[in-house]
Amino acid sequence: MKRLLLVLFAGLVLAGCASSGVDPLAPKTVNSVNLKRYQGTWYELARLPMYFQRDCAQSEAHYTLKPDGNVAVLNRCLTPQWQWEEVKGTASPQVPGKTDKLWVEFDTWFSRLIPGVAKGEYWVLYVSDDYKTAIVGDPSRKYLWLLSRTPTVNGVVREELLSKARQQGYDTTRLIWRASDRQMAKTSN
Repeated sequence: MKRLLLVLFAGLVLAGCASSGVDPLAPKTVNSVNLKRYQGTWYELARLPMYFQRDCAQSEAHYTLKPDGNVAVLNRCLTPQWQWEEVKGTASPQVPGKTDKLWVEFDTWFSRLIPGVAKGEYWVLYVSDDYKTAIVGDPSRKYLWLLSRTPTVNGVVREELLSKARQQGYDTTRLIWRASDRQMAKTSN
């Protein structure tokens, strides 16, 4: 059993270290994000399916710029049973001084057990000039979030976000859209 755990741990470490440099097929990020303007509350309009958000009907992220240049993260998820679940973490630049590609590590039992291994890539693919909408993904295109400063956007803004995500090679037909408060009220009755 010890040998199996050692082999699994070594595999995780090696997988985390593997890199072939810049992937020309990876999504394109914005070149710079003003983290001071980016901080605050973002509402998830839509996301690609993922295990750790499987029970989320509505999600939001709260970002706070820390004095060290990193970002404190509080992700909240409202379940169909009207219960909030939340997780805290920290986002830090993958490359010092560059703010478009961040590592996010959440404070979980796993990250406390093996620090630094359970980091996720948070790539800002688009942010509007007024910092009211954003698109976040990862280089594998497994993860995608369409974000807004408000829980809803009009149809024009929605189509613009979808178009930008498709241009980056994301399958927007698989998106899970935020449940409206009306939909939530129907499921709780």
